[in-house]
Amino acid sequence: MITHRGIEANLDKCRAIIQMHSPHNVKDVQRLAGRLVSLSRFILRLAEKAGPIFTLLRKPKNFEWTDQCEEAFKSFKTFLTTPPVLQRPNHHSDLLLYLVVGESAISAVMVQERDKSQTPIYYISRVLQDTFFSFSTNNVLDR
Repeated sequence: MITHRGIEANLDKCRAIIQMHSPHNVKDVQRLAGRLVSLSRFILRLAEKAGPIFTLLRKPKNFEWTDQCEEAFKSFKTFLTTPPVLQRPNHHSDLLLYLVVGESAISAVMVQERDKSQTPIYYISRVLQDTFFSFSTNNVLDR
């Protein structure tokens, strides 16, 4: 939602996650994952932080909601009580892109300097597919 403050997350979408109970089956995890992805541009390093949750979608027959999953879920609920406000880019100023490559995910944030501080414009994050695990980190960056 575009407001006078900047680009804000839809509070109804945030509330939907905050009010969710811990998932009890794969269908619940799919619902949670979809809701998180719909807010992905507001969540720094989503793929990495939600790794334990997304892993459950790869192994639907062996569903087990672990302590790691619960911890990630609770941290998202806490974070989404006050999601960040993204700024519209100023076309007369440089954009900076920070990239983080982890073992299982790759994330980036686009920022712009304003008043001697950097304000976020956009977050993006992707889980690395199994085919990427056979490459070194340098090879992943070359793709």
